[in-house]
Amino acid sequence: MSRYPQQPVRIDSPWDGDVLNRHDGEETQDGLTIAIRGVAPVGEEVTIAGMAADRDGEQFAAELLLTRPETTVTAGAASGQDTITVLYDRQSYKRYRFSVDDNVLFLRDLAQDPPESLFDHWYLAFWREMHERFGAKIHINIYYQCPGFILPEVHDMWRDEWAANADWLHLSFHALQDQPAHIYRNAPGRRLARDWEMVMDEIERFATRAVTGDTTTVHWAETTREGVAALHDRGIRKLIALPAFTTEGEVKTSYHLDCPQVQHLTERDAWRDPDTGMIFVSCDEVVNSYSLDDVPRILDEQERSPHTCELIELLIHEQYFREELRIHQPEIRDKVVAALEWVTERDYEPCFWCEGFLGNTRGWPHLSA
Repeated sequence: MSRYPQQPVRIDSPWDGDVLNRHDGEETQDGLTIAIRGVAPVGEEVTIAGMAADRDGEQFAAELLLTRPETTVTAGAASGQDTITVLYDRQSYKRYRFSVDDNVLFLRDLAQDPPESLFDHWYLAFWREMHERFGAKIHINIYYQCPGFILPEVHDMWRDEWAANADWLHLSFHALQDQPAHIYRNAPGRRLARDWEMVMDEIERFATRAVTGDTTTVHWAETTREGVAALHDRGIRKLIALPAFTTEGEVKTSYHLDCPQVQHLTERDAWRDPDTGMIFVSCDEVVNSYSLDDVPRILDEQERSPHTCELIELLIHEQYFREELRIHQPEIRDKVVAALEWVTERDYEPCFWCEGFLGNTRGWPHLSA
């Protein structure tokens, strides 16, 4: 499917912004050989990287060797040209991250009844147990406030302890607060930027910059293009999306992306938006949304395509851990274990998306992209 069906010369595959790996071509020590496919008027010669492409009616095709982290490809003909840029996940391997959204209540607990150690609190103790048992890396997205609490109330007495555990435990902005639900759907970029800075200033104060990276999930995975650009200006390079559509066919939980982009993202692990430069990583499972028995089944579905199972993003929400809340799920910890058992049994390696190239620290070890 092309986003530009009327363009006389166009590259249909791969897409501009695609993240390509061993599943998208033939990889050797020299690089990744991929197929470039598209359409052009019949009878016109099409050249790609100075070489003539094969023609079959309107179709053209050529092979190209990727040897760099980022490659710009131009298909040119007498009637015009098309240019795309693709990213190369060199020597890719299976990896995963576990993120937790809507966090604020455990921080309120820390402020109201400060323990000696962070891990004396049951919530952080559980996540440390998951790290020690499975090697999991945990990314916690937080609010600035909830009724009766604001982040400045969190003591800085644990700064060293946060920093000492930054190799597996990260914090980042999620939103100003939980309600209203769709707080950033139509908000100007400056509002998101303001709230981001409020949260990140506090994280740096009480936990140090060591626990931060270049990845987050905005509340409801929603914001305008201007909001995405504001985050990009502030160093965010990856956003977690939950690419999906409403029953009416409208985009949801996918930021500012349009229908073709969201459909494409449902078929890929990650994709970089050429307009904003932001990489969107697809969430593979919202763990609290399924029964304990269905947690592995949903991941089995993702595993059926090599293009949706190289990078696994697992997501859950704090409120389902809280016994005092009506929405508490008694099996929530078992669901986390089930998801982590699934990735561990299949030899996925834990990572943060800010490490190396989308968590790949071996292919381009000098890069963080």
